[in-house]
Amino acid sequence: MKKHAPLAPIVALVLAAATPSESAETLELYMDMQTKQLYAEPGPNRVRLGRFRSIDESAPEATAQAPAETPPRPEALEQRLERSEAKLAELEKHNDDESRSPFTDRFEIRGYLQTRYTEMLGGDDGINLWSDRSVGDQNSLGDADKNYLIRRARLVFQGDVGDRLSFYIQPDLASSAGTTGNVVQMRDAYGDVYLTTDRVHRLRVGQSKVPFGWENLQSSSNRLALDRADAINSGVRDERDLGVFYYFTPEQVQERFSEINKLGLKHSGNYGMFGLGLYNGQGANRGDRNDNQHVVARLNYPWQLSNGQFFEAGIQAYSGEYVPSTAAYRAVGDVSLTPTIASEFRRGYEDERVGVSAIWYPQPFGLQAEWNWGTTPALDLASNSIVEKSLNGGYVQAMYKFDHSFGTFLPFVKWQYFDGANKAENNAPINEVNDLEIGVEWQIAAPLELAAIYHRMKRNNLVTGNRAGRIDYERFDAEALRLQLQMNF
Repeated sequence: MKKHAPLAPIVALVLAAATPSESAETLELYMDMQTKQLYAEPGPNRVRLGRFRSIDESAPEATAQAPAETPPRPEALEQRLERSEAKLAELEKHNDDESRSPFTDRFEIRGYLQTRYTEMLGGDDGINLWSDRSVGDQNSLGDADKNYLIRRARLVFQGDVGDRLSFYIQPDLASSAGTTGNVVQMRDAYGDVYLTTDRVHRLRVGQSKVPFGWENLQSSSNRLALDRADAINSGVRDERDLGVFYYFTPEQVQERFSEINKLGLKHSGNYGMFGLGLYNGQGANRGDRNDNQHVVARLNYPWQLSNGQFFEAGIQAYSGEYVPSTAAYRAVGDVSLTPTIASEFRRGYEDERVGVSAIWYPQPFGLQAEWNWGTTPALDLASNSIVEKSLNGGYVQAMYKFDHSFGTFLPFVKWQYFDGANKAENNAPINEVNDLEIGVEWQIAAPLELAAIYHRMKRNNLVTGNRAGRIDYERFDAEALRLQLQMNF
């Protein structure tokens, strides 16, 4: 509402006009709410002040003989003016709302682009890092994007439609399909249905991230390491699936999540203090193959210490039956084999995990750690069959955040370990990981971030069809310098 002009001159004028004369004509006065001018006739933006009698200054005796009336008090007149202004502002707001669509004031488009470059520093030839096609050399599979790669090109469309519904749609313009890169693929497409207007209780319906793990839920635009740790990430392909998830987030927890995000501490997002969901179980953009739903539950809480330090910890678990895909692979003796699946597993293998997470946010020193244990389908090379196998693994990451006139710097070191299998890859191959990453992220400005990482890899080559004469799924050692420029818009 616009501030009105000082009322003293207006009140004085009206009080003068309010001293009646028996012979004077009665006047109705109106105020223009924009110019604050007085008028004797109604018009646009004019508010009626009341009925008054004019003064005849040439006949003071008549005025003296007129019966005395108590003039209106300035306080009462000012209250009347304020009520009139409030009514006018409410009418203007109603007219504006009628001329707009329901969510134009609350609709947002944003995104980010990640471009990578990799330089191999040593180790075995012809290797592939399944999560990053820019890692490799001339003997690596598939003429992948070595050394440059558009890793992600995301657009986010989100908004609120009233108090009961929010929507979120995120396609990726840099996905791959077979040997074709930069294909558009849906990542997220869901609606949040708020059961209460305070947003404490909500249902998330559609394709979204499955609430298992903390790093899995953290956006790739916020993560320090270029890739998620295999031990946790192998639980849900692309971190997403189609399902229905209930989230309970008390208002105090909502406020803490928001504060962590505002401080630039690379939060994972609001996935509730408690989450419970049902989902297909085969991964993003894949249909269910056994009419058996996975169930997931997660409990997570952020504390704020008296010195302002934030600490977050959680526990999560999921259970279901998973149906792996099979394909030919190169085995010992340079022969091509396709693994078998016993009849008892045709409808799926036991697929269950439990994990813990702990995050000491970098203020300025930070620690981040997660670990999980479970059972998953896995390729047994000796019998050339897929069996159920136990797994365990996780990661530990230390980081430091400091601001400088040149920007914000976040150096970090991350160690990850995994003894298990990647169920979502063809044949559910064994993946034994013992990697070390040392790097730094430089936030040059809000739209620009540059990361440089030394990556020592000790793991299995999950990409089949190796050109270097080695069998598929063989372990390799390699070192690489990996660079990434991220543009936020």
